[in-house]
Amino acid sequence: MNIALFGSDIAIGHKEKIGSLIQGLVSGGVSLSYYSGLYPLLERISGDMGFDLPEGPLFSSSDDLPEDLDLFLSLGGDGTFLHSLTIVRERDVKVAGVNFGRLGFLTAAKAGEENENWIPAILEGKFDVIKRATLRIFSDSLPDDFFPFALNEISIQRRTPYMIGIDLKINGMSLPTYWADGLLIATPTGSTAYSLSVGGPIVTPEAGVFAISPIAPHNLNVRPLIVPDQVQIEMEIHSRAEEVMLTVDNREVIIPSSAKIKLEKGSFSMSTVSLGKEGFFDALQEKLLWGADKRNNLQ
Repeated sequence: MNIALFGSDIAIGHKEKIGSLIQGLVSGGVSLSYYSGLYPLLERISGDMGFDLPEGPLFSSSDDLPEDLDLFLSLGGDGTFLHSLTIVRERDVKVAGVNFGRLGFLTAAKAGEENENWIPAILEGKFDVIKRATLRIFSDSLPDDFFPFALNEISIQRRTPYMIGIDLKINGMSLPTYWADGLLIATPTGSTAYSLSVGGPIVTPEAGVFAISPIAPHNLNVRPLIVPDQVQIEMEIHSRAEEVMLTVDNREVIIPSSAKIKLEKGSFSMSTVSLGKEGFFDALQEKLLWGADKRNNLQ
């Protein structure tokens, strides 16, 4: 089995967990490749813990990611998991997250859990695969080398103290102008991220929809909107400022406020690993405390 290890900014305090993870994979006969930004930390950990780090190819982008991968293992939190999309891209490679961060809503396992609980399941293929839709942006204002796909959300936001106006068309049909700090379009996966913070709805991962939510709207009558993921979304911006901020997951680009933007469902989905220990609604309750109420414990 060929597994790629990906991660960044993992604290050295996690070295025993990382070392245990690598040793568990190697004992299972796994061949490893390494993200170049992570490799120096892994070398240091293996030296400190007294084991040999197996040889394997290094990769730094999608261009040099090994072709024969069975699994892409993202070590970190949700931000690292989102970054994985820019490496895996259109490749049909299963992505599994191991949480070394804080929340880890998208991750399949938590660092420090007994390895016998999840590493054998990974090696034996005893897991489910969730196909997560992506969202694509089209705009002449994007840099040539920008990867125009999001797993969570795409947003337009103001850069100055002045609110912005956003004209929106759904399949060519105009909606009332949004006057707000910005506008956010989320995938089902992104509905539990930034979209949740601005009052958007929670959407199950398999739902074929996008959620459109204003960010701090200056209007009492504006509410989040659910649309089918087969629609085409067009945006035009009104702003006193010459520039606005575009975010694509955890990446940001400054674009002219005159930019024309089009969004549609991505041509590929991201295959993510679920170990079946908990379902979507279990994760909502455990990690986001959904429905937490002391009265529920009195029944």
